[in-house]
Amino acid sequence: MGQPLVGQISTLAVHQILVGTAIALLALVLLIGAHLRVATPLLIGLAAVFAVEIPIGALNASGAPPAAISTLHFGVAGIAWALLVQILLLTRTAPSEAAAAPGAVRDVLRDYFRVTKPAIMLLLLTTTLGAMLIAGAGWPPLSLILLTLLGGAFASGGASAMNCYIDRDIDVVMSRTRKRPIPTGRLTGDQVFMFALLLSALAVVVLALFVNPLAALLALAGNLFYVLIYTRWLKRSTPQNIVIGGAAGAFPPLVGWAAVTGSLNLTAVLLFAIIYYWTPPHFWSLALLKARDYQRAGVPMLPVTHGDAHTRRMILLYALQLVAITLLLVPAGYVGSIYLVAAIVLGGIFLSYAARMYVEGTSRLAWRLFKYSNYYLACLLYTS
Repeated sequence: MGQPLVGQISTLAVHQILVGTAIALLALVLLIGAHLRVATPLLIGLAAVFAVEIPIGALNASGAPPAAISTLHFGVAGIAWALLVQILLLTRTAPSEAAAAPGAVRDVLRDYFRVTKPAIMLLLLTTTLGAMLIAGAGWPPLSLILLTLLGGAFASGGASAMNCYIDRDIDVVMSRTRKRPIPTGRLTGDQVFMFALLLSALAVVVLALFVNPLAALLALAGNLFYVLIYTRWLKRSTPQNIVIGGAAGAFPPLVGWAAVTGSLNLTAVLLFAIIYYWTPPHFWSLALLKARDYQRAGVPMLPVTHGDAHTRRMILLYALQLVAITLLLVPAGYVGSIYLVAAIVLGGIFLSYAARMYVEGTSRLAWRLFKYSNYYLACLLYTS
C-alpha cells in the first residue's frame, strides 16, 4: 500500500509546497502586472530574481548546505520581497487606466482562466491523480500529489492557451467558441501566446525540480504533441485528427505514474491506451452536435467528412476497444475485484449509449454519451 495521505510531513515537503505556491503566485503577479502595464521594469526584475532564487533554494533544501548558500538564499529572497512590496506600492499610488476601472483585475483573471479551459484541465488532472493512486497502491505523499497536480495544471493550461492562440481564426467563426477572450477582443493573441509560454515553462520547472525529470519530460512531450501535432497540423488536415491527436490527452496518466515511480511500465502504457481509445467516442459525440460549426470553420471532423452514420459506427467500434482495454488492467496486477466489477458495469453503460446512438442516431443520445464519458473516466480510475 502507498503512504498515508496525511500524517507527518517533512520540512522538505512543506518547503516544496510553499515554493510551488510561490511560483504560482509569481505567475499571477506577472500576469496581472504585464496585462495592466504596471511597474514593468520591476516585474522583469522580480522574474529574474526568482529565476536565480529557485536553484539556490533547491541547493539550500538539499541536506546541509554551506553557510554561504544559506546566506545567499535568504539574501535573494529578501530582494524578491522588496521588489514585490515596491510593485504593490506603485500599483496603489499610481494605478494605470486599466487598473483603475472597476473590476479590471477580476475580469482579466477570469479571461486568462478561461483560455486555460478549466473543464479540460480538471479532467486531465483527474486522470493524473488516478494514475498516481494506482501506481502507489494507495495515496502517495500529500506534497507529491499537490506538486504533481500543480505542474499538471500549468501544463494543461499552457497547452489550452496555446490552442486558443493558434485557433483564434476559426474560434471567431464557430458559435461554440466565438465568445472566447481572443475572438471578443478582451485579450490579444500576443497576450495569450505569452501566457501559454509562461504556464508551459512553469510546468517544466515545477515538475523537474519538485517531482522528477521524467514527469517533467512527459508533460512537455504531451504539450508539444497537442500544440504542434494535433492543433497545428492534424486538426485542420485529416478526419483522423482526434484518433491520432488523442495521444496528447493520454500523457497525464503517464505523468502521474512517473511522479510516483520514477519510471514507466506496462500498466502505465495500458492507462495511456485507455485514454487514447476513450478520446474518439468522447469528442466525436460532441462533433455530431457541432458538425455545422466545424464545417463552417473548415475543420474536417469525421461527421463533416464521412457523415453521421459512419461516425456513430466508429464511436461504437472505439467504445468496444476501450472497454476491452480497461479489462486488461486486471491481469496486470495493479487493480482488484472492485475495479473489475466497476469496469464491467461502467463499460456496459458506455456501450449501451454507443449502441443506442448507433441505432437511433439522435442528438439527445449523442449529448448523453458525451456527458457520461466525462464521468466514466473518473469513476473507473478511482475504483482501482
